[in-house]
Amino acid sequence: MSATTRVLLGLAAGALAGLVLATWAPGWAVRAADVAQPIGHLWLNALQMTVVPLVLALVVVGVNTASDAAASGRIARRTLVAIIVVLALGAAVAALLAPPLLALFPHNPALGEVLSGHAANAPVAAAPGWADWFEGIVPSNALMAAAQSAMLPLVVFALFLGFALTQLQPARRALLVEFFQAMADAMIAIVRWVLWLAPLGVFALILAVCARVGLGMVRALGVFVLLEIVLHLTVTVLMLPVAVLWGGERLRRFVVALAPAQAVAASTQSSLASLPAMLESAERRLGYPTQVTALALPMAVSLCRLTSPVQYIASACFIAWASGIHLGPAQLVAGAALAVVISLGSVGLPGQVTFMATNLPVAQAMGVPVAPLGLMLAVDALPDVFATLGNVTADLTVTSVVARQSRNDTSNASPVNGEGEMKQD
Repeated sequence: MSATTRVLLGLAAGALAGLVLATWAPGWAVRAADVAQPIGHLWLNALQMTVVPLVLALVVVGVNTASDAAASGRIARRTLVAIIVVLALGAAVAALLAPPLLALFPHNPALGEVLSGHAANAPVAAAPGWADWFEGIVPSNALMAAAQSAMLPLVVFALFLGFALTQLQPARRALLVEFFQAMADAMIAIVRWVLWLAPLGVFALILAVCARVGLGMVRALGVFVLLEIVLHLTVTVLMLPVAVLWGGERLRRFVVALAPAQAVAASTQSSLASLPAMLESAERRLGYPTQVTALALPMAVSLCRLTSPVQYIASACFIAWASGIHLGPAQLVAGAALAVVISLGSVGLPGQVTFMATNLPVAQAMGVPVAPLGLMLAVDALPDVFATLGNVTADLTVTSVVARQSRNDTSNASPVNGEGEMKQD
């Protein structure tokens, strides 16, 4: 039985037990919730304890990995720039659309009370203004930021540290990057141990919530899955005008060329498994140069996970909606910017293993409770097929942009003598 299946079974069993108690034995339901909730929070705390060192290590290693890629040549640098722009576009779209989409669904005040920890009629703390947000970007004390789990300033410090390492002598740089990679590997090992108990932790968390609010949490999780699917499909479709306007593609030809790779993506739910189909489409159907596809596509598959920042923003916005918290512009901007950095830093790691390390910093930076993330981890795998479709579409879109820029270089070249030698304008 796969880990995802075990977690989903734990979620279903806990929800059923909580609903039965809430319906047939309300008195026992409260007692059961009081017993189950500490167990669920203990498991959630075990996941959270690795977040600070894991995020620090992932961002430092990610900066150096991206720096190495950008230093490898003009095609690599252009690919990296296109990837960052595409990821930022996806995060911005999610930040703009998620709150109004969630506003279409009725909010359950009882659910908000349970998730946010404040009474339904109690005033909620005001969202930080632009000045407070701006002042908090750079930490005055990096150790204090880590101790307080202040993720946005911690990530800013990690970015400075990562870029500083690129200025060191190769031997010293390699030593420190290896240290941070070892730290990340150790944290991931701990997360795998904790995830082995995920069915029990999710069972306890969902039982406690359902015992108190009935079907409210189940419906809310359904809204979360629906929100993710809608946002994944939206950013996938958005890649088409990007390919046409920035990549210079003809819409019909690009859509036809996408189809084989998207079919593989839908069946395997893996961007890496779709790479051969993407290479064939890029070279044979779209006519991109081999030197472009051989570098740009593997880089895009590794770094351009378009739906990752979308998912981080969707998760935080969903928690805010379920908890009855209003998100201001400063929180949405901070979350979107951080989501792009976290996405680039978590390259090549399984989604379930790094779910807390990637989602918690964004949720924390946006000022929403992080406790619901344990439940959302259980259902996050359901929209995977739509996420993979978006990622594969973005990979080919990025390649179209780099291919167009490479063609422009060729067209701008001019002969300098009669023997056909060329020089760049």
